[in-house]
Amino acid sequence: MLKNLSMALDFQTLELLRRNHPAWRLLRSDHASLVASFLHRVFIAPNVRTMAQADLAEALEDELFALRERHGAESFPRSAAAYLNDWADNEKGWLRKFYPAGSDEPHFDLTPATEKALAWLASLTERAFVGTESRLLTLFELLRQMSEGSQTDPEARIAELHKRRAEIDGEIACILDGDIPLLDDTALKDRFQQFLQLARELLTDFREVEHNFRTLDRRVRERIALWEGSKGALLEDIMGERDAIADSDQGKSFRAFWDFLMSQRRQEELSRLLGQVLDLAPIAETRPEPRLRRVHYDWLEAGEHTQRTVARLSQQLRRFLDDQAWLENRRIMDILHGIESRALALRDAPPPGEVMELAENAPTIDLPLERPLYSAPVKPLIADVELESGAAEVDTAALYAQVVVDRAELLRHLRQALQERPQISLAEVIQRHPLRHGLAELLIYLQLAGDWPQTAVDEDHQDLIEWPTDDGTIRRARLPRIVFLRMS
Repeated sequence: MLKNLSMALDFQTLELLRRNHPAWRLLRSDHASLVASFLHRVFIAPNVRTMAQADLAEALEDELFALRERHGAESFPRSAAAYLNDWADNEKGWLRKFYPAGSDEPHFDLTPATEKALAWLASLTERAFVGTESRLLTLFELLRQMSEGSQTDPEARIAELHKRRAEIDGEIACILDGDIPLLDDTALKDRFQQFLQLARELLTDFREVEHNFRTLDRRVRERIALWEGSKGALLEDIMGERDAIADSDQGKSFRAFWDFLMSQRRQEELSRLLGQVLDLAPIAETRPEPRLRRVHYDWLEAGEHTQRTVARLSQQLRRFLDDQAWLENRRIMDILHGIESRALALRDAPPPGEVMELAENAPTIDLPLERPLYSAPVKPLIADVELESGAAEVDTAALYAQVVVDRAELLRHLRQALQERPQISLAEVIQRHPLRHGLAELLIYLQLAGDWPQTAVDEDHQDLIEWPTDDGTIRRARLPRIVFLRMS
């Protein structure tokens, strides 16, 4: 491994990285301390994936104001918006500036290179406790899984399983005899530090996976804009590249992770284990971040960003197919109109001789038994009514008055509330997040109450729920108290 590392880090490679890699440019920047500290505080620490330009500029203005008070106004002379646009420039590449679907306000997100630089800077700080036992055990466990997973001899696999069963039986016997082995405080802290490191690295990897799919989406848009061949050839080219990414080691690993984490049973198990570990006295002494109790929800949120990037790729292909179908249909109609206009011109002034010959491409065979039986024709009744042209007046305002309620957003509000409390009523959830779509949004909450695994209805108490309408009036609904319970 050391030989491969030295071959990769030769002079030419390092010189190329020093000149072109955004992470290296960030570390060499004159304002590296400002960029790294601000982006870590705003994006990494709270695990924020994207932020609007107005909110990010306001946070940076506060940061610059505090720095100018300590170091002088000339230390950072530019405005927050100018700094953000400079950091998002293609030459630097520390931030990604984009416009989300349905929004005309620019948003910002970290690039994978910036997150790598921040992770490396965080590794430079001195750690009070450096654990090695948990890493060694992890290495042994990985080697054991690879060895057993690649073993084709059934007898060897069975012998290894018998050995593990004997070890488990020995542990059960010791516990029954009253000898319960426990991890000491040092071992608990060692394994907890290993868990923290892997949890942070997992969130970092999500941005790189999302960046790969976003790069594919950008290439697809460029090919569609410049494509002049058939749509079948383009789809084959694009889907082949998408399948190559999905079937790569990174794509397979992400799909397996997503399937594992989307299991309701796994989420409940993770919540239970996190609660038990964080309540241990040695772990509580280290004062872990409160967000660790919902770190698996942070993984889910980061994974949803990646999934939405893949969904945008599918939407782009769907839009391309619709546009191509419309163009082809228009071309067919133009050809038909051309034939009709030429036929009408020939009717009024037919040329001498034959106009056109059509050769049959197959012989016509009529068998006696294939002739249909005689059926009397139906004479249509045509009323002698003169047709008149007119214009229909249709109110199209109803097409723009549609109300769409985001069920996923309401479910996220409910889950966030239950992370802080073991139970909460529907009225309290609505008090935190007032109704924006009135009765339609309230009905979605009632559907969630019906689908939620643990819900209680108190008929003895009633809650009053209010929401304003567009004309300024207040609507009220009185319901029995509905209580959501945290899934244990």
